[in-house]
Amino acid sequence: MVNYRYLGNSGFKVSEITYGNWVTHASQVGNDAAIATVHKALDLGITSFDTADTYANTAAEVVLGEALKGLDRTQFEVFTKVYWPIGRKGPNDQGLSRKHIFDGIHGSLSRLGVDYVDLYQAHRYDYETPLEETMQAFADVVRQGKALYIGVSEWTAEQLREGAALAKELKFQLVSNQPQYSALWRVIEGKVVPASEALGISQIVWSPMAQGVLSGKYLPGQPVPEGSRATDDKSGAQFIQRFMKDEVLTAVQKLTPIAEEAGLTMPQLAIAWVLQNPNVAAALVGASRPEQLEDSVKASGVVLDDATKAAIDEALAPVAVTDVEETYKVSPKGRPA
Repeated sequence: MVNYRYLGNSGFKVSEITYGNWVTHASQVGNDAAIATVHKALDLGITSFDTADTYANTAAEVVLGEALKGLDRTQFEVFTKVYWPIGRKGPNDQGLSRKHIFDGIHGSLSRLGVDYVDLYQAHRYDYETPLEETMQAFADVVRQGKALYIGVSEWTAEQLREGAALAKELKFQLVSNQPQYSALWRVIEGKVVPASEALGISQIVWSPMAQGVLSGKYLPGQPVPEGSRATDDKSGAQFIQRFMKDEVLTAVQKLTPIAEEAGLTMPQLAIAWVLQNPNVAAALVGASRPEQLEDSVKASGVVLDDATKAAIDEALAPVAVTDVEETYKVSPKGRPA
């Protein structure tokens, strides 16, 4: 079964393998298959589910809600997000204004079919809305019982400090950040993680397998497999391109004997690697088929010894991205179009 970890400096526990439906529900796979995969996740011990209103322009929330319909609400945790344009994508259908946050939470609750979400997250930082307005709106959402905890996604160390200070003034907790993190993309280690540790904020990391590159299925000098994420624009093909270089793919192949020595598959090694970071509360995994989750959950509870971690670092050191400046490039400086 899947282990649990506390989220930030709170008493709230989440499954360290968390199911995310970014590129699958209402997009990559049919609804019946998506629902079957959620049920499989529950059978395997995954109880935390991450989505966002922007995924498939609100349709992914509907599918997740249908999958969880009729289940005991106390036995699962739902995370969703607000920020990116949704619906008609009008001037107030985006960002972190008070209006959009309240429209957003009401829409998400309706689509998910729940009375509250466990974690409500700012999907990016909004440079066009005063942070005080944003945090006051989140405080009111919490006080109204529509969300139990507040998190963010891809905020810089400075933004986390400012947000946490305002949250403390407003008598609620900022408990999590959701950044991209993998053995190939380590940009949060320099500033974001140290700031988060000091603030009592955990990371819920997305793309622990670097968009599938760390599975080892992409080979240097070879065509990408048919039907893989690298061939599907709806499945985040633009994100994977930064890793689709022969030098990166060659380095990744060096992980194969390391995984075998550890008794793990390549995906398990990648997921286990991010979970070795004590500031990581959960690794987000997706699946287009139920059986894919059977492999992923076996990374829960794995402890990599120092020699294994050193071997991974040595293999990927020439190609891993560690520049902390990358954390400042994620949130649009203006409202997304």
